[in-house]
Amino acid sequence: MVLKRHPQPALRPFVKTLWVMDQTSQERPATADREHVLPSGHMHLVFRLSDHRIRLYRDVLDPSGHTFGCAVIGGPRAGFYVKDVSEPASSVGALLQPGAARALFGAPADELAGRHFPLDDLWGQSAAWARERLLEEQYPERRLDVIESLLVPRLPKVRGLHPAVALALQRFTETADVHEVVSETGFSHRRFIALFREAVGLTPKLYCRLRRFQRVLARVAAAQPASWVDLAMAAGYSDQSHFNREFLEFAGVTPGEYRRISPVFPHHIAVRRTLE
Repeated sequence: MVLKRHPQPALRPFVKTLWVMDQTSQERPATADREHVLPSGHMHLVFRLSDHRIRLYRDVLDPSGHTFGCAVIGGPRAGFYVKDVSEPASSVGALLQPGAARALFGAPADELAGRHFPLDDLWGQSAAWARERLLEEQYPERRLDVIESLLVPRLPKVRGLHPAVALALQRFTETADVHEVVSETGFSHRRFIALFREAVGLTPKLYCRLRRFQRVLARVAAAQPASWVDLAMAAGYSDQSHFNREFLEFAGVTPGEYRRISPVFPHHIAVRRTLE
């Protein structure tokens, strides 16, 4: 069971989606014990409510991985990571907007990019207390209410993205021409890149590449009948080989493998660890 909803208006500049997931009452087929989690370009906040902790791996063959505890921040990234899914889990989390890192965690996004951190590194004992509050609630809707109530008090009194970053994020919905957008901001290229990376955690060029990749995943998830060539062209790739290389870089599987696996959730690809 997965439940999602948009946050209340006060949180929307910083939180894109709130979600709760509970697999503990479901029987899971023993087809895979790990999964590729594909990059979205956004930060994630996750509270694991079931007993086993969040474990991530360097790759699908990594025998031991690394345990992060039960409350984790995932920085923005441009590549997949490998997560343990060998046991059914119950979790609550938030998909965060650009600019949320500084507002909610007191750190620039580029310092968190490409990595995972235990939440108590940034929230201290408040991280454990927040998880306890979530555990007190049994109903998914109430857990979404609780995570909202935990985030709202952390909002800054003066909020909002730097105007140049806000302009660029809006313009990147229309164009991937970074030079054109930088010119519109009035800042030097170097200064704009620094502002954008601090707020978003990625360079503008990499952010636009991820947006293009997301457009392909959205069309596949919507079951729109099209060949990979048509999907690549519609998303703005220069040719099929360019698309194939970038898909493999971001997803860790080829487009053909992705379609054969046919993941239930577009950003989560079940994989089996094989040592042969």
